[in-house]
Amino acid sequence: MILDIIVTKTNDGYIAEIPSLFNSESWAHDEEAVLSKILELAAFYLKTDIKKLKLDKARKAKDHSVYKLVFNKSV
Repeated sequence: MILDIIVTKTNDGYIAEIPSLFNSESWAHDEEAVLSKILELAAFYLKTDIKKLKLDKARKAKDHSVYKLVFNKSV
């Protein structure tokens, strides 16, 4: 399964969200920290081990980046 993660740079940090998961939004001062937090949240919502999640950067624009969250829920 593949889900999009959208990371947006704001005036005071970064916001990460997974649009296909309800209420999955996180904030941090830097991009690395916000990705770590959103991966923890995704693992919780998907009821899977965080070690089974893989992150791949798909594209970057001026104020946001899109990542692909790849995992196999059945394993």
